[in-house]
Amino acid sequence: MREERGQIAGDVVVYEPFTLWGSVGGNVTVIDGGKLYLRGSIYGSLIVEQGGRVHIYGNVTGDLIVHQGAKVIHSGVLGGDAINRGGRLYVDAGAMVAGKIKTRAGETTVDPNYGRKG
Repeated sequence: MREERGQIAGDVVVYEPFTLWGSVGGNVTVIDGGKLYLRGSIYGSLIVEQGGRVHIYGNVTGDLIVHQGAKVIHSGVLGGDAINRGGRLYVDAGAMVAGKIKTRAGETTVDPNYGRKG
């Protein structure tokens, strides 16, 4: 598994297992075969295409877009909207979405304790 602890400038395409501890100044696209564990920050949007897998523990300042055939678990902080366009999206109880959770297609599950304090 590849790990990155530094800063990456520009857009990134993830096509293999990858753990990001650092930051990306741009959009990140996860394609078929890509598996991203986000523990750092993305200063842009996160797009997950068919066959992509993501677990968000860190921060995304833009939108999260989940396409058909993709799977995402969101346990971190999202500055924009979480948009499901046909994939599987799970929003954990401890997650934060500053925008809206939108389901255009696919399966979106929001933990019953999401948004509760204490």
